[in-house]
Amino acid sequence: MAVSTLVDLSRYDSLQLTYSEVGRTAGPLPTGYHHVDRREPIGHGRDGFRAAADALVSWGMHRGAGLSVDATSGAAEVGSTVLMRIGPVRIPCRVVAVIDEPNRRGFAYGTLPGHPEQGEELFVVEFDPDSRAVTAHIAAFSRPGRWFTRLGGPLGRVVQRLATDRYFAALRRAAF
Repeated sequence: MAVSTLVDLSRYDSLQLTYSEVGRTAGPLPTGYHHVDRREPIGHGRDGFRAAADALVSWGMHRGAGLSVDATSGAAEVGSTVLMRIGPVRIPCRVVAVIDEPNRRGFAYGTLPGHPEQGEELFVVEFDPDSRAVTAHIAAFSRPGRWFTRLGGPLGRVVQRLATDRYFAALRRAAF
């Protein structure tokens, strides 16, 4: 998949992440944040794993969940910037970790200034060679990062749960 050139992402190059606990989605999740830690089956077989992992690391999961995506790289790599949008809301992130193992692929990104939240999110697709099951794992820690997410209170958790549900659904579609 080609890298988008529709949006100039260079304005995000010098920005720092909006949280200090970089890499903590690898566990344990830090205190002082809302936590998400979900694993769900999404498919079966090595081909399903490859398809879901490819969709994940090439931003297809996010697009499949209904977000528009512009990124500095066609696939997630440490340091790449991704700007997602839903309606007028901009969601800028930077990739802080990549997992590229024979039976596990994925990445974590952290929030940049302008993101509605502060924190980090990890997305991993896993293949179990014994059962041939394909599983997705999403872990995150976050807290409100903008005035409207602070004002929205518990509504932000509902939005996050819906987005996570949509991510799993997009990965299931990719795995089949």
